[in-house]
Amino acid sequence: MTDFLKIVRDRRSANKFIENINIPRKDFHEIFEELTLAPSAFNLQHARYYVIEDKELTDKVYEASFKQYKIKTASATIVITGDKKAHLNASEIYEGSKMLGILDKTEYNMMLDIINNLYEGWGESFQHDEAIRNASLSAMLFMLLAKNKGWDTCPMIYFEKDKIRELLNISDNEVPVLMVTMGKMDKSSSKIRGARKTTSEFVKFY
Repeated sequence: MTDFLKIVRDRRSANKFIENINIPRKDFHEIFEELTLAPSAFNLQHARYYVIEDKELTDKVYEASFKQYKIKTASATIVITGDKKAHLNASEIYEGSKMLGILDKTEYNMMLDIINNLYEGWGESFQHDEAIRNASLSAMLFMLLAKNKGWDTCPMIYFEKDKIRELLNISDNEVPVLMVTMGKMDKSSSKIRGARKTTSEFVKFY
């Protein structure tokens, strides 16, 4: 079994964490540095991360998340958002490629036109869905990178988005997609992994 498969198989959603364990800032920096390699449509990098470690703010997030106990015990709670207007930054992102000669001026302008026509032409619902799709891709890689560092996580969707938005001063163009608690799992609360579908139930070959 490769190291990657071990990470995939060992990753579990932690419902309870060992309290009062600090995550070194170095670990966060290294995780986020690798996370820059996450896939995103047109390399627009829609995902944004809000790392909550402060006790007072954590208590408020706990209240805005229907008092889920895992937030109280986690070392950190991370809110992941997707930027609905990520396409507006395309010129800055692709400028570097143009300067390095990866794209010539014609190719640069063509890419910006394609991106603008797609995101503006398909409208707000497409921008919203793209924010969620791309932030979700990033979030999964974040959890695997955290596990690679020895940290356990749990993705969460049960929280009051408007309250979280207000607490973290999240801009209107960002969609709160997921909340991820992170720390060291308290294995006394672990259960046997739930039944999984057989591959034939969710895979079709054509």
